[in-house]
Amino acid sequence: MQPKVKNFSLNTRIVCALVASMVTIGAVAARPGGAKAPSPRPTLVVGIFVEGLTAEYVDLLRSNFTQDGFNRLIDNGVTVRNVDYGPGIDATAATAMLVTGSAPVVNGIPSATAWDGTTRREYPVMLDSKLAGNYTDTQLTPAPLLVSTLSDEVRISDGGLGQVHAIAADPQMAIMLAGHAGNSSFWISDVNGKWTTSRHFRETPLPVAKRNVGLTLASRLDTMAWEPALKLDLYPDLPEYKKLYPFRHTFPARDVNRFKIFKTSAVANREVASTAAEYISALSLGKRGVTDMLSIGVNVSPYLYGREADNRIETMDALVRLDRDIASIISAVEKGPGMANTLLFVAGTPAPSGGKRDEEKWGIPSGQFSPRKAVSLLNLYLMALHGNGEWVTGYHNGFFFLNRTLIKERGMNDADLRREGAEFLSRMSGVSDVYTIDDIIARRAGDNPSALHRNISPLHAGDLLVMINPGWEISDGEEYATPGESATQLPVVRWQSTTSPVYILSPTLDSTEIVETVDARAIAPTVARILRIRSPNAAALPALSISN
Repeated sequence: MQPKVKNFSLNTRIVCALVASMVTIGAVAARPGGAKAPSPRPTLVVGIFVEGLTAEYVDLLRSNFTQDGFNRLIDNGVTVRNVDYGPGIDATAATAMLVTGSAPVVNGIPSATAWDGTTRREYPVMLDSKLAGNYTDTQLTPAPLLVSTLSDEVRISDGGLGQVHAIAADPQMAIMLAGHAGNSSFWISDVNGKWTTSRHFRETPLPVAKRNVGLTLASRLDTMAWEPALKLDLYPDLPEYKKLYPFRHTFPARDVNRFKIFKTSAVANREVASTAAEYISALSLGKRGVTDMLSIGVNVSPYLYGREADNRIETMDALVRLDRDIASIISAVEKGPGMANTLLFVAGTPAPSGGKRDEEKWGIPSGQFSPRKAVSLLNLYLMALHGNGEWVTGYHNGFFFLNRTLIKERGMNDADLRREGAEFLSRMSGVSDVYTIDDIIARRAGDNPSALHRNISPLHAGDLLVMINPGWEISDGEEYATPGESATQLPVVRWQSTTSPVYILSPTLDSTEIVETVDARAIAPTVARILRIRSPNAAALPALSISN
Protein backbone atom coordinates (compact mmCIF):
# COMPACT_ATOMS: atom_id res chain seq x y z
CA MET A 1 0.00 0.00 0.00
CA GLN A 2 2.84 2.38 0.67
CA PRO A 3 3.95 2.76 -3.00
CA LYS A 4 0.37 3.66 -3.95
CA VAL A 5 0.31 6.37 -1.32
CA LYS A 6 3.53 7.81 -2.65
CA ASN A 7 2.19 7.79 -6.23
CA PHE A 8 -1.03 9.49 -5.13
CA SER A 9 0.92 12.21 -3.31
CA LEU A 10 3.10 12.84 -6.36
CA ASN A 11 0.11 13.00 -8.67
CA THR A 12 -1.59 15.45 -6.32
CA ARG A 13 1.42 17.76 -6.33
CA ILE A 14 1.61 17.66 -10.13
CA VAL A 15 -2.09 18.51 -10.51
CA CYS A 16 -1.83 21.38 -8.01
CA ALA A 17 1.19 22.81 -9.81
CA LEU A 18 -0.63 22.67 -13.15
CA VAL A 19 -3.70 24.41 -11.70
CA ALA A 20 -1.55 27.12 -10.10
CA SER A 21 0.30 27.78 -13.32
CA MET A 22 -2.97 28.05 -15.25
CA VAL A 23 -4.29 30.60 -12.70
CA THR A 24 -1.09 32.63 -13.01
CA ILE A 25 -1.21 32.59 -16.80
CA GLY A 26 -4.86 33.62 -16.73
CA ALA A 27 -4.12 36.47 -14.34
CA VAL A 28 -1.33 37.84 -16.52
CA ALA A 29 -3.47 37.45 -19.64
CA ALA A 30 -6.18 39.54 -17.99
CA ARG A 31 -3.81 42.54 -18.12
CA PRO A 32 -2.63 43.32 -21.68
CA GLY A 33 1.12 43.09 -21.97
CA GLY A 34 1.41 41.68 -18.47
CA ALA A 35 1.11 45.21 -16.97
CA LYS A 36 1.59 45.69 -13.26
CA ALA A 37 -1.40 46.32 -11.03
CA PRO A 38 -1.95 50.05 -10.44
CA SER A 39 -0.28 51.48 -7.35
CA PRO A 40 -2.53 52.46 -4.47
CA ARG A 41 -4.07 55.89 -4.79
CA PRO A 42 -2.55 58.50 -2.45
CA THR A 43 -4.56 59.03 0.71
CA LEU A 44 -3.15 62.52 1.30
CA VAL A 45 -2.46 65.39 -1.07
CA VAL A 46 -0.37 68.29 0.23
CA GLY A 47 -0.08 71.34 -2.03
CA ILE A 48 2.27 74.17 -1.05
CA PHE A 49 1.75 77.34 -3.09
CA VAL A 50 4.65 79.81 -2.91
CA GLU A 51 4.34 83.38 -4.14
CA GLY A 52 7.62 84.65 -5.59
CA LEU A 53 9.33 81.27 -5.99
CA THR A 54 12.00 81.07 -8.70
CA ALA A 55 14.02 78.07 -9.87
CA GLU A 56 17.17 80.19 -10.06
CA TYR A 57 17.12 81.03 -6.35
CA VAL A 58 16.37 77.41 -5.44
CA ASP A 59 19.38 76.27 -7.47
CA LEU A 60 21.58 78.97 -5.94
CA LEU A 61 20.74 77.96 -2.36
CA ARG A 62 20.73 74.16 -2.62
CA SER A 63 23.91 73.80 -0.55
CA ASN A 64 22.18 75.70 2.27
CA PHE A 65 19.04 73.55 2.21
CA THR A 66 18.18 70.55 4.38
CA GLN A 67 17.90 67.06 2.91
CA ASP A 68 14.15 66.86 3.52
CA GLY A 69 13.06 70.12 1.90
CA PHE A 70 13.73 71.27 -1.65
CA ASN A 71 16.60 68.79 -2.05
CA ARG A 72 14.26 65.88 -1.45
CA LEU A 73 11.77 67.26 -3.94
CA ILE A 74 14.44 67.72 -6.60
CA ASP A 75 16.34 64.47 -6.00
CA ASN A 76 13.30 62.19 -5.74
CA GLY A 77 10.54 63.95 -7.65
CA VAL A 78 9.63 65.76 -10.85
CA THR A 79 10.90 69.30 -11.38
CA VAL A 80 9.05 71.48 -13.86
CA ARG A 81 11.40 74.46 -14.12
CA ASN A 82 9.43 76.92 -16.23
CA VAL A 83 5.69 77.00 -15.64
CA ASP A 84 4.40 79.90 -17.74
CA TYR A 85 1.46 82.02 -16.61
CA GLY A 86 1.49 84.52 -19.46
CA PRO A 87 1.52 88.34 -19.28
CA GLY A 88 -0.02 90.58 -16.64
CA ILE A 89 -0.52 87.90 -13.99
CA ASP A 90 -0.20 88.40 -10.24
CA ALA A 91 -0.02 85.70 -7.57
CA THR A 92 -3.79 85.62 -7.04
CA ALA A 93 -4.57 85.03 -10.70
CA ALA A 94 -1.69 82.56 -11.00
CA THR A 95 -3.00 80.56 -8.05
CA ALA A 96 -6.42 80.43 -9.70
CA MET A 97 -4.77 79.08 -12.87
CA LEU A 98 -2.96 76.39 -10.87
CA VAL A 99 -6.02 75.11 -9.00
CA THR A 100 -8.47 75.29 -11.92
CA GLY A 101 -6.34 74.48 -14.95
CA SER A 102 -7.89 77.47 -16.71
CA ALA A 103 -7.01 81.08 -17.54
CA PRO A 104 -8.71 84.25 -16.17
CA VAL A 105 -10.89 84.62 -19.25
CA VAL A 106 -12.55 81.36 -18.14
CA ASN A 107 -12.12 81.18 -14.36
CA GLY A 108 -12.99 84.86 -13.71
CA ILE A 109 -9.94 85.76 -11.56
CA PRO A 110 -7.63 88.22 -13.43
CA SER A 111 -5.92 89.82 -10.41
CA ALA A 112 -6.12 90.27 -6.64
CA THR A 113 -8.46 93.25 -6.91
CA ALA A 114 -11.24 94.40 -9.23
CA TRP A 115 -12.98 97.71 -9.95
CA ASP A 116 -16.51 98.64 -8.93
CA GLY A 117 -17.84 101.09 -11.50
CA THR A 118 -20.73 102.12 -9.25
CA THR A 119 -18.80 103.00 -6.11
CA ARG A 120 -15.64 103.74 -8.13
CA ARG A 121 -13.49 101.84 -5.72
CA GLU A 122 -11.39 98.72 -5.97
CA TYR A 123 -12.37 95.64 -3.98
CA PRO A 124 -10.95 92.14 -3.39
CA VAL A 125 -11.74 89.99 -6.41
CA MET A 126 -13.04 87.16 -4.18
CA LEU A 127 -15.64 89.46 -2.59
CA ASP A 128 -19.10 88.02 -3.10
CA SER A 129 -21.11 90.79 -4.78
CA LYS A 130 -24.36 89.27 -3.49
CA LEU A 131 -23.45 90.05 0.09
CA ALA A 132 -24.55 93.55 1.05
CA GLY A 133 -22.80 95.92 3.42
CA ASN A 134 -19.26 97.17 3.84
CA TYR A 135 -16.40 94.88 2.91
CA THR A 136 -15.16 92.51 5.61
CA ASP A 137 -13.08 89.34 5.42
CA THR A 138 -16.14 87.21 6.07
CA GLN A 139 -17.69 88.42 2.81
CA LEU A 140 -14.96 86.75 0.78
CA THR A 141 -16.25 83.53 -0.78
CA PRO A 142 -15.35 81.15 -3.63
CA ALA A 143 -18.36 82.39 -5.64
CA PRO A 144 -16.34 84.67 -7.98
CA LEU A 145 -14.28 81.62 -9.00
CA LEU A 146 -16.43 80.45 -11.90
CA VAL A 147 -15.19 76.86 -12.27
CA SER A 148 -14.26 73.86 -10.14
CA THR A 149 -10.85 73.39 -8.52
CA LEU A 150 -8.52 70.50 -7.69
CA SER A 151 -9.71 70.51 -4.09
CA ASP A 152 -13.32 70.34 -5.27
CA GLU A 153 -12.54 67.29 -7.39
CA VAL A 154 -10.68 65.59 -4.52
CA ARG A 155 -13.71 66.08 -2.27
CA ILE A 156 -16.16 64.93 -4.92
CA SER A 157 -14.12 61.84 -5.82
CA ASP A 158 -14.86 60.18 -2.47
CA GLY A 159 -18.42 61.42 -2.19
CA GLY A 160 -17.56 64.03 0.41
CA LEU A 161 -15.88 61.59 2.81
CA GLY A 162 -12.44 63.04 2.21
CA GLN A 163 -11.47 66.20 4.06
CA VAL A 164 -10.23 69.31 2.23
CA HIS A 165 -8.60 72.15 4.17
CA ALA A 166 -6.63 75.26 3.23
CA ILE A 167 -4.48 77.62 5.27
CA ALA A 168 -2.54 80.71 4.19
CA ALA A 169 -1.57 84.16 5.39
CA ASP A 170 -3.51 85.75 2.51
CA PRO A 171 -7.33 85.44 2.56
CA GLN A 172 -7.93 85.16 -1.16
CA MET A 173 -5.26 82.50 -1.57
CA ALA A 174 -6.75 80.51 1.31
CA ILE A 175 -10.20 80.64 -0.26
CA MET A 176 -9.06 79.59 -3.72
CA LEU A 177 -7.04 76.72 -2.27
CA ALA A 178 -10.09 75.43 -0.39
CA GLY A 179 -12.33 75.77 -3.45
CA HIS A 180 -16.11 75.65 -3.39
CA ALA A 181 -16.44 72.33 -1.56
CA GLY A 182 -13.67 72.60 1.04
CA ASN A 183 -14.28 71.80 4.70
CA SER A 184 -12.35 74.81 5.96
CA SER A 185 -10.30 77.81 4.87
CA PHE A 186 -8.35 80.01 7.27
CA TRP A 187 -6.05 83.01 7.00
CA ILE A 188 -4.39 85.57 9.29
CA SER A 189 -6.45 88.70 9.94
CA ASP A 190 -4.87 92.09 9.15
CA VAL A 191 -6.79 93.56 12.10
CA ASN A 192 -6.10 91.32 15.08
CA GLY A 193 -3.78 88.55 13.83
CA LYS A 194 -6.30 85.80 14.54
CA TRP A 195 -7.05 82.96 12.17
CA THR A 196 -10.13 84.07 10.24
CA THR A 197 -12.52 82.39 7.83
CA SER A 198 -15.44 83.14 5.52
CA ARG A 199 -19.09 82.51 6.24
CA HIS A 200 -18.95 80.07 3.30
CA PHE A 201 -16.94 77.51 5.29
CA ARG A 202 -18.47 75.77 8.29
CA GLU A 203 -15.68 73.87 10.05
CA THR A 204 -13.06 75.13 12.51
CA PRO A 205 -10.21 72.63 12.89
CA LEU A 206 -8.84 72.13 16.41
CA PRO A 207 -5.35 73.60 15.67
CA VAL A 208 -6.94 76.92 14.63
CA ALA A 209 -9.29 76.98 17.62
CA LYS A 210 -6.36 76.48 20.00
CA ARG A 211 -4.26 79.21 18.43
CA ASN A 212 -7.12 81.69 18.50
CA VAL A 213 -7.71 81.16 22.20
CA GLY A 214 -4.51 80.30 24.03
CA LEU A 215 -1.69 80.87 21.54
CA THR A 216 -2.72 84.05 19.76
CA LEU A 217 -0.36 85.80 17.40
CA ALA A 218 -1.09 89.13 19.10
CA SER A 219 0.32 87.81 22.37
CA ARG A 220 3.55 86.65 20.70
CA LEU A 221 4.24 89.15 17.93
CA ASP A 222 6.07 91.68 20.12
CA THR A 223 8.73 89.07 20.82
CA MET A 224 9.16 88.00 17.20
CA ALA A 225 11.88 89.27 14.90
CA TRP A 226 13.04 88.29 11.45
CA GLU A 227 16.81 87.97 11.39
CA PRO A 228 19.18 85.98 9.14
CA ALA A 229 18.95 82.24 9.73
CA LEU A 230 22.55 81.75 8.56
CA LYS A 231 25.84 83.56 8.91
CA LEU A 232 25.95 86.36 6.35
CA ASP A 233 28.93 84.91 4.46
CA LEU A 234 26.90 81.77 3.71
CA TYR A 235 24.43 83.64 1.49
CA PRO A 236 25.81 83.37 -2.06
CA ASP A 237 26.39 86.22 -4.51
CA LEU A 238 26.10 88.96 -1.91
CA PRO A 239 28.29 92.07 -2.32
CA GLU A 240 30.66 92.68 0.56
CA TYR A 241 28.76 95.66 1.92
CA LYS A 242 25.64 93.49 2.42
CA LYS A 243 27.66 91.15 4.65
CA LEU A 244 28.57 93.85 7.17
CA TYR A 245 25.26 94.39 8.93
CA PRO A 246 22.55 91.74 9.38
CA PHE A 247 18.97 92.81 8.85
CA ARG A 248 16.42 92.77 11.66
CA HIS A 249 12.71 93.31 11.11
CA THR A 250 10.31 93.58 14.03
CA PHE A 251 6.55 94.06 14.38
CA PRO A 252 5.98 96.43 17.34
CA ALA A 253 2.56 96.97 18.88
CA ARG A 254 2.66 100.69 18.08
CA ASP A 255 2.47 99.92 14.35
CA VAL A 256 -1.19 99.66 13.32
CA ASN A 257 -0.14 97.71 10.21
CA ARG A 258 2.00 95.18 12.03
CA PHE A 259 -0.13 92.14 11.17
CA LYS A 260 -0.26 93.12 7.52
CA ILE A 261 3.51 93.61 7.46
CA PHE A 262 4.13 90.38 9.39
CA LYS A 263 2.15 88.40 6.80
CA THR A 264 4.68 89.31 4.07
CA SER A 265 7.66 88.10 6.13
CA ALA A 266 9.43 84.75 6.33
CA VAL A 267 8.42 84.29 9.97
CA ALA A 268 4.77 84.32 8.86
CA ASN A 269 5.51 81.31 6.67
CA ARG A 270 6.67 79.50 9.79
CA GLU A 271 3.38 80.36 11.51
CA VAL A 272 1.44 78.93 8.57
CA ALA A 273 3.62 75.83 8.21
CA SER A 274 3.55 74.90 11.90
CA THR A 275 -0.23 75.26 11.97
CA ALA A 276 -0.49 73.13 8.82
CA ALA A 277 1.64 70.40 10.41
CA GLU A 278 -0.79 70.36 13.33
CA TYR A 279 -3.67 69.88 10.88
CA ILE A 280 -2.05 66.68 9.59
CA SER A 281 -1.64 65.15 13.06
CA ALA A 282 -4.74 66.49 14.82
CA LEU A 283 -7.15 65.66 11.99
CA SER A 284 -5.47 62.31 11.08
CA LEU A 285 -5.33 63.43 7.46
CA GLY A 286 -4.52 60.62 5.06
CA LYS A 287 -5.22 57.87 7.58
CA ARG A 288 -8.96 57.36 7.12
CA GLY A 289 -9.13 55.19 3.98
CA VAL A 290 -10.08 58.07 1.65
CA THR A 291 -8.09 60.87 0.02
CA ASP A 292 -7.70 64.07 2.03
CA MET A 293 -6.14 67.31 0.81
CA LEU A 294 -4.31 70.08 2.65
CA SER A 295 -3.33 73.20 0.71
CA ILE A 296 -0.87 75.72 2.16
CA GLY A 297 -0.14 79.25 0.94
CA VAL A 298 3.18 80.99 1.74
CA ASN A 299 5.22 83.92 0.38
CA VAL A 300 8.89 84.53 -0.52
CA SER A 301 8.35 87.66 -2.64
CA PRO A 302 10.77 90.56 -2.16
CA TYR A 303 10.16 92.17 1.22
CA LEU A 304 8.85 95.70 0.69
CA TYR A 305 9.08 97.01 4.24
CA GLY A 306 12.84 97.21 4.66
CA ARG A 307 14.96 100.34 4.42
CA GLU A 308 16.87 99.38 1.26
CA ALA A 309 15.83 98.67 -2.32
CA ASP A 310 18.29 95.75 -2.39
CA ASN A 311 16.39 93.06 -0.49
CA ARG A 312 17.98 89.96 -2.01
CA ILE A 313 19.33 88.75 1.34
CA GLU A 314 15.78 88.74 2.77
CA THR A 315 14.61 86.81 -0.28
CA MET A 316 17.35 84.20 0.13
CA ASP A 317 16.72 83.94 3.85
CA ALA A 318 13.00 83.48 3.23
CA LEU A 319 13.82 80.53 0.97
CA VAL A 320 16.22 79.01 3.49
CA ARG A 321 13.51 79.23 6.13
CA LEU A 322 10.85 77.91 3.75
CA ASP A 323 13.04 74.89 3.04
CA ARG A 324 12.97 74.10 6.76
CA ASP A 325 9.21 74.66 6.82
CA ILE A 326 8.72 72.18 3.97
CA ALA A 327 10.89 69.67 5.85
CA SER A 328 8.71 70.11 8.95
CA ILE A 329 5.56 69.44 6.92
CA ILE A 330 7.14 66.32 5.40
CA SER A 331 8.08 65.20 8.93
CA ALA A 332 4.44 65.56 9.99
CA VAL A 333 3.40 63.49 6.97
CA GLU A 334 5.93 60.77 7.84
CA LYS A 335 4.48 60.55 11.34
CA GLY A 336 0.98 60.35 9.84
CA PRO A 337 0.09 58.48 6.66
CA GLY A 338 3.71 58.37 5.44
CA MET A 339 5.19 59.74 2.23
CA ALA A 340 4.52 56.38 0.55
CA ASN A 341 0.83 57.28 0.68
CA THR A 342 1.20 60.98 -0.09
CA LEU A 343 1.37 63.23 -3.15
CA LEU A 344 3.18 66.45 -2.24
CA PHE A 345 3.76 69.31 -4.65
CA VAL A 346 5.27 72.77 -4.32
CA ALA A 347 4.07 75.30 -6.90
CA GLY A 348 5.53 78.76 -7.40
CA THR A 349 3.62 81.82 -8.55
CA PRO A 350 5.09 85.11 -9.83
CA ALA A 351 6.27 87.76 -7.41
CA PRO A 352 4.70 91.24 -7.61
CA SER A 353 6.25 93.26 -10.41
CA GLY A 354 6.75 96.33 -8.23
CA GLY A 355 9.58 97.16 -5.88
CA LYS A 356 11.62 100.09 -4.68
CA ARG A 357 13.12 102.52 -7.18
CA ASP A 358 16.89 102.42 -7.56
CA GLU A 359 18.78 105.31 -6.03
CA GLU A 360 19.18 108.33 -8.30
CA LYS A 361 22.98 108.02 -8.22
CA TRP A 362 22.76 105.04 -10.58
CA GLY A 363 21.15 107.14 -13.29
CA ILE A 364 18.46 104.59 -14.23
CA PRO A 365 15.77 106.35 -16.33
CA SER A 366 12.62 106.82 -14.26
CA GLY A 367 9.57 108.99 -13.75
CA GLN A 368 6.12 109.02 -12.22
CA PHE A 369 2.89 108.13 -13.95
CA SER A 370 -0.22 109.44 -12.22
CA PRO A 371 -3.38 107.52 -13.17
CA ARG A 372 -5.48 110.18 -11.43
CA LYS A 373 -3.93 112.89 -13.60
CA ALA A 374 -4.28 110.73 -16.71
CA VAL A 375 -7.99 110.16 -15.99
CA SER A 376 -8.51 113.91 -15.66
CA LEU A 377 -6.63 114.77 -18.85
CA LEU A 378 -8.35 112.04 -20.86
CA ASN A 379 -11.73 113.23 -19.64
CA LEU A 380 -10.94 116.83 -20.67
CA TYR A 381 -9.85 115.60 -24.09
CA LEU A 382 -13.06 113.64 -24.66
CA MET A 383 -15.13 116.59 -23.39
CA ALA A 384 -13.46 118.80 -26.01
CA LEU A 385 -14.47 116.29 -28.69
CA HIS A 386 -17.94 115.28 -27.53
CA GLY A 387 -19.21 117.85 -25.03
CA ASN A 388 -19.44 118.07 -21.26
CA GLY A 389 -19.75 114.94 -19.20
CA GLU A 390 -17.73 112.50 -17.13
CA TRP A 391 -16.44 110.33 -19.92
CA VAL A 392 -13.86 108.45 -17.82
CA THR A 393 -14.96 106.85 -14.55
CA GLY A 394 -11.69 105.46 -13.22
CA TYR A 395 -8.44 103.55 -13.51
CA HIS A 396 -7.55 100.19 -12.03
CA ASN A 397 -4.79 97.63 -12.58
CA GLY A 398 -3.67 99.18 -15.87
CA PHE A 399 -7.19 99.64 -17.27
CA PHE A 400 -9.00 102.94 -17.87
CA PHE A 401 -12.79 102.67 -17.59
CA LEU A 402 -15.09 104.75 -19.79
CA ASN A 403 -18.58 105.82 -18.76
CA ARG A 404 -20.70 103.30 -20.64
CA THR A 405 -23.95 104.86 -19.37
CA LEU A 406 -23.06 108.30 -20.72
CA ILE A 407 -21.89 106.83 -24.03
CA LYS A 408 -25.21 105.05 -24.41
CA GLU A 409 -27.22 108.15 -23.45
CA ARG A 410 -25.44 110.19 -26.13
CA GLY A 411 -26.01 107.46 -28.71
CA MET A 412 -22.30 107.14 -29.44
CA ASN A 413 -20.14 104.24 -30.55
CA ASP A 414 -18.00 103.14 -27.60
CA ALA A 415 -15.40 101.53 -29.89
CA ASP A 416 -14.80 104.94 -31.49
CA LEU A 417 -14.25 106.55 -28.07
CA ARG A 418 -11.83 103.80 -27.13
CA ARG A 419 -9.76 104.46 -30.25
CA GLU A 420 -9.71 108.18 -29.52
CA GLY A 421 -8.73 107.53 -25.91
CA ALA A 422 -5.93 105.15 -26.94
CA GLU A 423 -4.47 107.72 -29.33
CA PHE A 424 -4.46 110.36 -26.59
CA LEU A 425 -3.01 108.19 -23.83
CA SER A 426 -0.26 106.82 -26.08
CA ARG A 427 1.22 110.34 -26.26
CA MET A 428 1.55 110.69 -22.47
CA SER A 429 4.98 110.51 -20.81
CA GLY A 430 5.77 107.08 -19.40
CA VAL A 431 3.28 105.24 -21.63
CA SER A 432 4.86 102.65 -23.90
CA ASP A 433 1.67 101.25 -25.44
CA VAL A 434 -2.13 101.31 -25.18
CA TYR A 435 -4.50 98.48 -26.14
CA THR A 436 -8.26 98.74 -26.51
CA ILE A 437 -10.41 95.94 -25.12
CA ASP A 438 -11.64 95.41 -28.68
CA ASP A 439 -8.11 94.62 -29.87
CA ILE A 440 -7.45 92.40 -26.86
CA ILE A 441 -10.60 90.33 -27.44
CA ALA A 442 -9.85 90.11 -31.16
CA ARG A 443 -6.30 88.93 -30.31
CA ARG A 444 -4.65 91.88 -32.06
CA ALA A 445 -2.82 93.36 -29.04
CA GLY A 446 0.69 92.87 -27.67
CA ASP A 447 3.59 90.60 -28.52
CA ASN A 448 1.55 87.53 -27.59
CA PRO A 449 -2.08 88.40 -28.42
CA SER A 450 -3.56 85.02 -27.47
CA ALA A 451 -1.86 85.02 -24.06
CA LEU A 452 -2.95 88.58 -23.34
CA HIS A 453 -6.54 87.72 -24.30
CA ARG A 454 -6.76 84.66 -22.06
CA ASN A 455 -5.36 86.58 -19.07
CA ILE A 456 -8.16 89.15 -18.92
CA SER A 457 -11.62 88.57 -17.48
CA PRO A 458 -14.50 90.11 -19.45
CA LEU A 459 -16.34 90.62 -16.15
CA HIS A 460 -13.58 92.87 -14.79
CA ALA A 461 -11.75 94.36 -17.77
CA GLY A 462 -11.84 98.07 -18.55
CA ASP A 463 -11.78 99.80 -21.94
CA LEU A 464 -8.13 100.78 -22.38
CA LEU A 465 -5.09 98.87 -21.11
CA VAL A 466 -2.01 101.06 -20.64
CA MET A 467 1.54 99.72 -20.50
CA ILE A 468 3.87 101.89 -18.39
CA ASN A 469 7.62 102.13 -19.00
CA PRO A 470 9.84 99.99 -16.75
CA GLY A 471 11.42 101.97 -13.94
CA TRP A 472 8.50 104.38 -13.64
CA GLU A 473 6.56 104.71 -10.40
CA ILE A 474 2.77 104.46 -10.31
CA SER A 475 2.18 107.51 -8.13
CA ASP A 476 -1.39 106.68 -7.12
CA GLY A 477 -0.60 103.10 -6.15
CA GLU A 478 -0.71 101.39 -2.77
CA GLU A 479 1.55 102.95 -0.14
CA TYR A 480 4.04 100.82 1.74
CA ALA A 481 4.96 102.09 5.20
CA THR A 482 8.32 101.18 6.65
CA PRO A 483 7.90 99.80 10.20
CA GLY A 484 8.25 102.59 12.73
CA GLU A 485 8.52 105.29 10.06
CA SER A 486 6.11 107.47 8.13
CA ALA A 487 7.94 107.14 4.78
CA THR A 488 6.01 105.64 1.92
CA GLN A 489 7.10 103.65 -1.10
CA LEU A 490 5.45 103.77 -4.51
CA PRO A 491 5.30 100.66 -6.72
CA VAL A 492 7.86 100.63 -9.52
CA VAL A 493 7.05 99.03 -12.87
CA ARG A 494 9.22 96.09 -13.90
CA TRP A 495 8.66 93.92 -16.93
CA GLN A 496 9.66 90.43 -15.90
CA SER A 497 9.12 86.80 -16.70
CA THR A 498 5.97 85.22 -15.32
CA THR A 499 7.41 81.72 -14.99
CA SER A 500 7.88 79.78 -11.77
CA PRO A 501 8.85 76.19 -10.93
CA VAL A 502 6.67 73.33 -9.75
CA TYR A 503 8.04 70.33 -7.83
CA ILE A 504 6.01 67.11 -7.57
CA LEU A 505 6.89 64.27 -5.19
CA SER A 506 5.00 60.98 -5.33
CA PRO A 507 5.97 57.31 -4.93
CA THR A 508 4.60 56.70 -8.43
CA LEU A 509 7.00 59.15 -10.10
CA ASP A 510 10.61 58.82 -11.13
CA SER A 511 13.05 61.65 -10.59
CA THR A 512 13.14 63.83 -13.68
CA GLU A 513 13.45 67.46 -14.79
CA ILE A 514 11.38 69.19 -17.45
CA VAL A 515 13.24 72.22 -18.75
CA GLU A 516 10.86 73.13 -21.58
CA THR A 517 8.30 75.84 -20.90
CA VAL A 518 5.03 74.37 -19.63
CA ASP A 519 1.66 76.13 -19.70
CA ALA A 520 0.46 76.69 -16.13
CA ARG A 521 -2.94 75.30 -17.08
CA ALA A 522 -1.39 71.82 -17.42
CA ILE A 523 -0.52 71.48 -13.73
CA ALA A 524 -4.04 70.79 -12.39
CA PRO A 525 -4.78 67.96 -14.86
CA THR A 526 -1.32 66.52 -14.14
CA VAL A 527 -2.00 66.30 -10.41
CA ALA A 528 -5.48 64.93 -11.14
CA ARG A 529 -4.00 62.18 -13.33
CA ILE A 530 -1.59 61.10 -10.58
CA LEU A 531 -4.56 60.94 -8.18
CA ARG A 532 -6.66 59.12 -10.79
CA ILE A 533 -9.53 61.57 -10.43
CA ARG A 534 -11.16 63.80 -13.02
CA SER A 535 -9.63 67.18 -13.80
CA PRO A 536 -11.33 70.46 -12.81
CA ASN A 537 -14.21 71.14 -15.19
CA ALA A 538 -12.46 73.96 -17.11
CA ALA A 539 -9.07 72.23 -17.49
CA ALA A 540 -8.79 71.86 -21.26
CA LEU A 541 -5.07 71.03 -21.56
CA PRO A 542 -3.76 67.46 -21.28
CA ALA A 543 -1.69 66.32 -18.31
CA LEU A 544 2.09 66.17 -18.53
CA SER A 545 3.46 62.72 -19.32
CA ILE A 546 5.28 62.13 -16.05
CA SER A 547 3.47 59.20 -14.45
CA ASN A 548 5.61 56.12 -13.84
